[in-house]
Amino acid sequence: MLPYWILFSIPAFAMLAPSMLRPQSQRVVLWFVGGVFALAIGLRFQVGGDWGTYLHHFNKSAFLSFLDVFQGGDPGYYLVNWLVWNLGGNIYWVNLICGAVVMAGVIRFSLRQPLPWLAVLVAVPYLLVVVAMGYTRQATALGFMMLGLVALGDKNLRWFVIWVLVGAAFHKSAVLMIPVAALASGGNRWWTGFWVGLMALLGGYLFLFDSVDALWENYVEADYQSAGGLIRVLMNSVPAFLFLLLNKRMQLTSAEQRLWWWISVLCLVCIPLVVLSSTATDRVALYLIPVQLFVFSRLHQITDDAFWRSMIVLGVVCYYGLVQFVWLNYAVHANYWLPYQLIWLVDQPIY
Repeated sequence: MLPYWILFSIPAFAMLAPSMLRPQSQRVVLWFVGGVFALAIGLRFQVGGDWGTYLHHFNKSAFLSFLDVFQGGDPGYYLVNWLVWNLGGNIYWVNLICGAVVMAGVIRFSLRQPLPWLAVLVAVPYLLVVVAMGYTRQATALGFMMLGLVALGDKNLRWFVIWVLVGAAFHKSAVLMIPVAALASGGNRWWTGFWVGLMALLGGYLFLFDSVDALWENYVEADYQSAGGLIRVLMNSVPAFLFLLLNKRMQLTSAEQRLWWWISVLCLVCIPLVVLSSTATDRVALYLIPVQLFVFSRLHQITDDAFWRSMIVLGVVCYYGLVQFVWLNYAVHANYWLPYQLIWLVDQPIY
């Protein structure tokens, strides 16, 4: 468990450093730490519940032609596997590329928050440890979507849609997030809705519609139960509820307020939906995880009192420390993440 606590402690200790670093230096250090996290994600050995599945996908790349890559689902992920295989690489190259995308999204998103180190800390227990080290394809899609959320915060709808479509090439479910752009738009709602709806249809045609029957059968009719699905949905719901209650007291632009109001509503809608299908809702809720980074890195803004601001920040740190402790010690599938092993430090062949 120690490596995971080291990852958690890096942003926790870094929160003490801003007063000693100039703003530009903080950005450099943040990107450096992002690189360290990407290495931890990419060079892990037999960590994550789907390790064997992803290894099988990589080995299957040996028998695929370039055109075969685009005939299955999630062509972006399989293209990365195919390129790495043909360049003489291994599964760790694939994981490192995907880890770099995740961290690019997390760091870029965190830099837009008033307390970027706190945003990174909030990401560690679940987004980085569980998702990035367990669900490689969807984590990569989430990384691209976070880049899109930064663009959407800048009122750049086009780049939001582009980033989400790129993410959908790694996990088709990301297409479901495109309509968020229409909900959050502040301009001509009809024109924006038409344009975003058109892009959603295009993305659905390319990535989702041919699989919708199988997805419905596997995730809803089969009534699969995602272990801890309700807990993870509730993790998004806590900051969503706080945002809906306190957003007027946060320092937000009108675009940010609209965007995160709708995302918060979607988080709360997931609570009853998780009863219908915990696995399907759990997977969609993964794309709503950024609400945790956004809200908890801004929650201190609800007061001007320095003491209570510090207490709120300390409370967030303790809360996510507790989340990581509970998950590592009591989660049903935590054994797939334990112990953390770095490929350089295990006596195993590189494949």
